[in-house]
Amino acid sequence: MELEKEFEKAAQVINRASAIIVNTGAGMGVDSGLPDFRGKEGFWKAYPLYKRLGINFMDAANPAHFSKDPSFGWGFYGHRVNLYRKTEPHEGYKILKDWIREFGLDYFIATSNVDGQFQKASYPDDKIFEVHGSIHHLQCVRPCSDDIWDNDEEFEIDKDSMRSNNVPLCPNCGGTARPNILMFGDFSWVGERSGKQEDRFRQFLDEYQDENIAVIEIGAGTAVPTIRNLSERIARSYDAAVIRVNPREYHISPPHISIACGGLEGLEGINNYLQERGK
Repeated sequence: MELEKEFEKAAQVINRASAIIVNTGAGMGVDSGLPDFRGKEGFWKAYPLYKRLGINFMDAANPAHFSKDPSFGWGFYGHRVNLYRKTEPHEGYKILKDWIREFGLDYFIATSNVDGQFQKASYPDDKIFEVHGSIHHLQCVRPCSDDIWDNDEEFEIDKDSMRSNNVPLCPNCGGTARPNILMFGDFSWVGERSGKQEDRFRQFLDEYQDENIAVIEIGAGTAVPTIRNLSERIARSYDAAVIRVNPREYHISPPHISIACGGLEGLEGINNYLQERGK
């Protein structure tokens, strides 16, 4: 019953909004079947070999592998490329799109996910801010330039060694290419693409600074709190209402709304009240 009350309050916030900002973390992908890397055990469940090697997510997501042992570096990221390419976005992506259309809402997506699932769900590029970059784009390891290009590479991964049969190369210098993702301890990420997305996002915020903005935050944890911090900055700076949907780390102080469930369940619960009101 308590959850239903929060669904109803969230629906009221969205009904009053002129624009919505959808802020998502890794939890958004769980309902699509993507692995939850939460904690060592969650990561090791998805990648058992790394448990035997004593490698955690931060170790695997380290740009040094692409310089020292690029086949091993691409073993992890090539596997994720394959995973994201075959994953279909869950129904929650469609629910959000239905709200945008039915209620005439302008919107923007801000996500720390590098999986490209919003693009796969047919959201336009110019409405997405990929805070940490995208696995579907490449750059030079060095980097020899600020060039960023599409990741059209194919990967076969040896699951016993977590090595890739293919190591992409930079078309400019012939050296190793890496994903255009901000990794841990990363000093060579080319952030130009994400920087342009951020510029569009800030323009959007400025356009609606005197309007009712609803922030829907889904699956953003505290281990890397980029998205949570962004939601709270928007709340302070633009007097926006935040709806935080998270099964574990859901708390946010009133008048903002805490919804203690997974992303798809939360969106479906809010949607039930929105549809009732629309009848």
